[in-house]
Amino acid sequence: MEIDEFLALVKKRRSVRKFKPDPIPDEYVEKILEAGRWAMSGANGQPWEFVVIKDQKTKDKLGDAVFEETKLAAAIELSRVKEMRQPWMRGIPEVIPASVWTEAPVVILLCADPRTAQASVLSRVFDDRWIIPENMAHTAQIIHLAAAACGLGSQWVTVTRVAEEILKPVVGIPPILRVLSLVPLGYPAYKSEPGYRRDLQDIVHFEKYDMSKSRSNEDVQEFIRSLRGHSRVQYPIYKQQ
Repeated sequence: MEIDEFLALVKKRRSVRKFKPDPIPDEYVEKILEAGRWAMSGANGQPWEFVVIKDQKTKDKLGDAVFEETKLAAAIELSRVKEMRQPWMRGIPEVIPASVWTEAPVVILLCADPRTAQASVLSRVFDDRWIIPENMAHTAQIIHLAAAACGLGSQWVTVTRVAEEILKPVVGIPPILRVLSLVPLGYPAYKSEPGYRRDLQDIVHFEKYDMSKSRSNEDVQEFIRSLRGHSRVQYPIYKQQ
């Protein structure tokens, strides 16, 4: 693959929040997971394990688990001024978005074994709060790129401690393992808009940090406000708290 082809793939990837019901070929799922298996990890500890979910009842239970955390997130988000809130949390406080990613034909749970931190140097073992999430971020990124290469959409669904303890029993995940994120996979039900990123010249420094590019607190706040204008709301289903 040439670098321009790779860049095209990176720019093609989108976070999709509504999927068609069309099934995904098992071959695609296997290749996506095979790609994730080859992610880099500290001292090659390879903490990842993947749980592939297709059963709708199970997906709905996972969605309910994440929804419990969403209620907490909504309560905190509503403390912001309206224009700074996530677009999908700008409704009245009594209504918050449901986990519509459960409509995806396939949902992959990304599990991590924190004991694999022992493969790294001892100082990392004492601070496995960082090495395990970093390792899992590597495999998650590759999985999302592989999905895009298959012509599929995917979504990055964060799993907090609140949701993790609720969803683990749903699929029988051992207590020792962590679940840090979910990846719904499917064909997008809408056409994604072009992605938005900061200009390269604004984020690259040569030899030393260019203070002329340093942002003030006000600059960062204004940047976040501008991000809200680039967000596309794809949460058509809502629940009462």
